Amino acid sequence: MDKTPVQPMNHQYKTQLPDTDLYYFDTRAAVDAIEAGAYAKLPFCSKVFCENLVRRCPPEDLSAALSQHINRQQDMDWPWYPARVVCHDILGQTAFVDLAGLREAIAEKGGDPAKVNPIVPTQLIVDHSLAVEHAGFEDNALEKNRAIEARRNQDRFDFINWCQDAFDNVNVVPPGNGIMHQINLEKMSPVVQQAKDSAGDVVAFPDTLVGTDSHTPMVDALGVISLGVGGLEAESVMLGNPSYMRVPDIIGVELTGKLQKGVTGTDLVLSLTAFLREQGVVGSYLEFFGAGARSLSVGDRASVSNMTPEYGASAAMFYIDEQTLDYLRLTGRSSEQVQLVEQYAKAAGLWADAMTEAVYTSTLQFDLSQVVRSIAGPSRPHARVSTTDLVSTGIAHSVTEGHRDDTHPASMPDGAVIIAAITSCTNTSNPRNMIAAGLVARNANQKGLLRQPWVKTSLAPGSKTVKMYLEDANLLPELQKLGFDVVGFACTTCNGMSGALDPDIEQQIIRRDLFTTAVLSGNRNFDGRIHPFAKQAFLASPPLVIAYAIAGTIRFDIEKDALGYDDTGAPIYLKDIWFDDAEVDAIVNEAVKPEQFNAVYIPMFDAEKNSHDKSVSPLYPWRSQSTYIRRPPYWEGKMARQNRLTGMRPLAILGDNITTDHLSPSNAIMPDSAAGEYLRSMGLPEEDYNSYATHRGDHLTAIRATFANPKLINEMACDPRGTVIQGAYTRVEPEGQIMRMWEAIETYIERGQPLIIIAGDGYGQGSSRDWAAKGVRLAGVECVVAEDFERIHRQNLVGMGALPLQFVEGVNRHTLALDGSEVFDVKGDVSAGGEMTLIIHRLDGSVDKTPVICRLDTADELKMYQAGGMLQRFAKEFIEAADAA
Repeated sequence: MDKTPVQPMNHQYKTQLPDTDLYYFDTRAAVDAIEAGAYAKLPFCSKVFCENLVRRCPPEDLSAALSQHINRQQDMDWPWYPARVVCHDILGQTAFVDLAGLREAIAEKGGDPAKVNPIVPTQLIVDHSLAVEHAGFEDNALEKNRAIEARRNQDRFDFINWCQDAFDNVNVVPPGNGIMHQINLEKMSPVVQQAKDSAGDVVAFPDTLVGTDSHTPMVDALGVISLGVGGLEAESVMLGNPSYMRVPDIIGVELTGKLQKGVTGTDLVLSLTAFLREQGVVGSYLEFFGAGARSLSVGDRASVSNMTPEYGASAAMFYIDEQTLDYLRLTGRSSEQVQLVEQYAKAAGLWADAMTEAVYTSTLQFDLSQVVRSIAGPSRPHARVSTTDLVSTGIAHSVTEGHRDDTHPASMPDGAVIIAAITSCTNTSNPRNMIAAGLVARNANQKGLLRQPWVKTSLAPGSKTVKMYLEDANLLPELQKLGFDVVGFACTTCNGMSGALDPDIEQQIIRRDLFTTAVLSGNRNFDGRIHPFAKQAFLASPPLVIAYAIAGTIRFDIEKDALGYDDTGAPIYLKDIWFDDAEVDAIVNEAVKPEQFNAVYIPMFDAEKNSHDKSVSPLYPWRSQSTYIRRPPYWEGKMARQNRLTGMRPLAILGDNITTDHLSPSNAIMPDSAAGEYLRSMGLPEEDYNSYATHRGDHLTAIRATFANPKLINEMACDPRGTVIQGAYTRVEPEGQIMRMWEAIETYIERGQPLIIIAGDGYGQGSSRDWAAKGVRLAGVECVVAEDFERIHRQNLVGMGALPLQFVEGVNRHTLALDGSEVFDVKGDVSAGGEMTLIIHRLDGSVDKTPVICRLDTADELKMYQAGGMLQRFAKEFIEAADAA
């Protein structure tokens, strides 16, 4: 039962839930009282948001707030109170470092630090720390990787354990137990919550949440509104503040037809991602419906919802139906909870059959029968390519002389696949995908096929249940034989935690200047993300990852070239080892069982294991030599001052589709990087440099990751011939000197120089990491001017006190002929959605002006920006409230 106290204000709509002892809020009655019959026409998301308003909104504001949803008004803010917050250890850790720092700031002003606590239940899952240092073909790889994880991350884990004891309403799932989103899907979400209200009655209401990862919408597959947010917004929600929103565009996506035989859920996801990016759904809420949607298993639905940030939407919902109930039973939810979900969904009009009259902003159609076997790459999740088109697109080369049968690493070809990883919650949460991979491995073993020796293979499921059902199906030994033994239960290769390569292979890549790639069953393949030596990365289904480990090169035509030869010399093709759908279904029905989920999750969430020691100090004992956890500086110096927005020099001029991986990479720290040099100066051995992601609790390490991506294209950094230098470089002005990005930032910090970033379309795509905003803000960036922003990153900029500004239609860095030598001012009143003026002072003394739109999208964001950011605002409000009391 949710521990959040429910304080209903609109008691006239509180009524008995049919056939139960529970109560619920009759949102239909509240909506239809404003406009008869309006409730039936609302999209699923609107019904859930309206319930939240009926249960939490003051009576005097209720009618206006509900009318916004009925009439699709998008010009006013309304408050949303999520029921819970989930965090992984990277952004969760940084969020709690912020809260620990906030306690210090409040204590220094005479406040009580112990009163700074999450009010909303918060679950922190340690799942982003494990690197695949030992591959799936090594003995005891799982145990070895876990031992390295524990050694490298001791400071972080000590801090996380302190958080569970020092803060109220925090529960920690320790490392080695799986990935946050898969655990959320398989266990943590009840779909329908229960909590006592102020009258002592138990009230049922929809589960809702925010999570510090952009893939949090995975649980949308269960009909649960779950939004990925930055750590700053999550902190605000934890502390009991609403998330202020405007009525979003809600787009219906009608799925028709049925998947063809031999096509996986991954192929569906990659095809939908490409389709939805083309349709321009950025920032929208999607609702999938139709016969095709209803036929999809929750495993397939979850893969679709998981990829929400890859097509740029905010949410990707599926209605509650029989598939939902079957999945809840399969994953070990109690019969009482399953019954409650059905009763509530039908009473509240959230059952699929009650959604036939829903009216959407617009409707798209997608035919499942048109999906074919696909991969995505080389650097964007939405760059889908059919496997039959690999040669025509230039990814593969036609092989006429027969398949290579060398077995020595010296034969590693150009285009070699150096990493083949079955990883990520996107695909390992889907039993059909995993069973299919096991069958392809079995079939390959029967025909004597082997992985190529330069391919680093791994299996990193998001849940321990995967290992259990693969063992029960006798398929884990088949995967192990090809080098795909379990290396961890965590977010590994997909998050850039792919670990070191064999030194001989690494040296061969360097010596021969080989073009090398990675193939993974993940959700992200951005430039430079997967491994520093993997120049490109491709997303593929788990069974295709197996095939590429055997092929050993991306240049291989996976549909037409021979993977090998049998004892008679006959060629063996992909079709000869591919799985049979009927066999997959039979094994899933036989091998995947509720008792497996209970065996995993009952001990994991045992109350005794999550007990709290309340004797600890409310103030964290910071360690001066830690490179993982350090008191943050957000209440000091320039961070405590209002932005001047004058005399700004550009730190970078960037093109389209700049991701958070470009802004603040998460992968391994190389010794010759700015962060690597700093860690060496702190006495850390090179083998323990770990990843950029794990060091984000120490701003001195994390700021050195700012723009540290080796694939960055900063248009300011050009060689004497005018060619852009790829990597972490910029040009320092007014000297015109090209420097490594960190040295430039240091130079500007010493000068007290305010900075600006100029960018193209889709700025801030990718993850919800707040350090993509924190890094540039600490560098001195006061505003970012782009053609468009991805939602979460824009909110993170606001939360850090950086002003997001948007060029008006038809204006961009090219039309303005910007080269980085300019000095910029921003003039005008800062207002939500208002127009301001960007003033450009050019080197020749001329001055140009152009209008820009202030992308503070709500009144609450305006208040946050004016306070200097979310953390500064909360400290001020906390002290004011304490003084008033």
